[in-house]
Amino acid sequence: MRNIVVGIDVGTTKIAVFIAEKQENNEIHIIGMGCTESQGVERGVVKNIENTASSIKVAVQKAEEMSGVKVTDVYVGIAGHHIRSRQHRGNIIIHEEDHIITREDVEKLKAEQYGILMEHGEEIIDVIPQVYIVDNDSPTTNPVGRVGKCLAGDFHLITGNVTNIQNIHRSVQIAGYKVKKLVLEPIASAEAVVDEQEKEAGVCLVDIGGGTTDVAIFHGGIIRHTSVIPLAGNVITDDIKNGCSIIIAHAEALKQNFGACLETPTSPNEIISIPGFRGRDPKEISVQQLTMIIKSRVKMILEQVLYELVNTGYDKKLIAGVVLTGGGAKIKDIDKFSEFILGLDARVGTPQEHLSGNITEEMTHPKHATGIGLILKALQDLEEQKLLNPKIEEPATEPIPGHKEDDVVEEDSKPSDKKTFVKKIENFLKNIMLGDNKEDSY
Repeated sequence: MRNIVVGIDVGTTKIAVFIAEKQENNEIHIIGMGCTESQGVERGVVKNIENTASSIKVAVQKAEEMSGVKVTDVYVGIAGHHIRSRQHRGNIIIHEEDHIITREDVEKLKAEQYGILMEHGEEIIDVIPQVYIVDNDSPTTNPVGRVGKCLAGDFHLITGNVTNIQNIHRSVQIAGYKVKKLVLEPIASAEAVVDEQEKEAGVCLVDIGGGTTDVAIFHGGIIRHTSVIPLAGNVITDDIKNGCSIIIAHAEALKQNFGACLETPTSPNEIISIPGFRGRDPKEISVQQLTMIIKSRVKMILEQVLYELVNTGYDKKLIAGVVLTGGGAKIKDIDKFSEFILGLDARVGTPQEHLSGNITEEMTHPKHATGIGLILKALQDLEEQKLLNPKIEEPATEPIPGHKEDDVVEEDSKPSDKKTFVKKIENFLKNIMLGDNKEDSY
């Protein structure tokens, strides 16, 4: 049976959908991808449900056409300045003597954390385990197999505004799909571009998107802090538009093609000519002026990141430094400028290392770190659920009738496969014993 999952990155500037399949050799193949302009989202928050639903549907349909899979259940990224995080310790008491801690106990403890009281208008989006403690013993990331009567755990709680959360659910539902899980976008992005060694050594993920800059701090292999900064690529584009007196489309093109955070010796002499508006003469923009505009806004964003680092006490503890991703990470020299502002080593993270098969340049762009991370998170959850329940069904997806991929699925289900043939015989005999001779469906 195919291990297929779907992730939707509901961003301020784009809606990106990825359909992925995990092969038997554990390789992850992107079998479908769809991307469209985002309508109805402002700084990571859904403002117009109908417009957002329409954008989601267009992007999903593109991914469906490419993959031949009909989408039903999806993982969705969430961001926005309403997002908060907090630390919480919970515990459960086990009355059985000499009880060996099981995965079911761990899941029960985690599930109970969703029921803690929150401030009015807030809702828990996700509960992320950090460490567990059994009978006041030393902390561990895996308590299964230990003997004890009290299982406690430290958890990182992600919370958000109820209305904003409901707006995402409603947008996806109106588009015709079901939200299987909401995932905080920096957590998803980290799955795609940060490895386990970096998380252990200490690293700060900075995802500079269209409407928000998302931050996630890891140390000792554990998520320590998350936050969302309401400044990102859109404000950089707006600064260029206003500073150069040009239209927004030309400002975005300048940022993507000529944007940089550091001046070069030739910058004062370099001029960019852009088309005049409605027949007017071309407008000349100085590269030095463009760089100064971008540098000023990026500095403001990075200073907000530095505030998060200092405020949490991790500014001197991150051996692996900073990983920059998102569309804003493509601005030239942003890694060098980040090192200057934050005082930490920096690199630009791209999501290609987890993928195999026919990988396109578009798929590995930093702006798709969240989308790729969502499918990685979905596959992780699927594996964990299978450990708890080996008979668990695969995610709700089905082939699109008449698509070329159908032939492949049918080939796999022919009786030529010995196991499939034996299973059909068993089911046939079972139906006879039950008095039902209808053909079994697969």
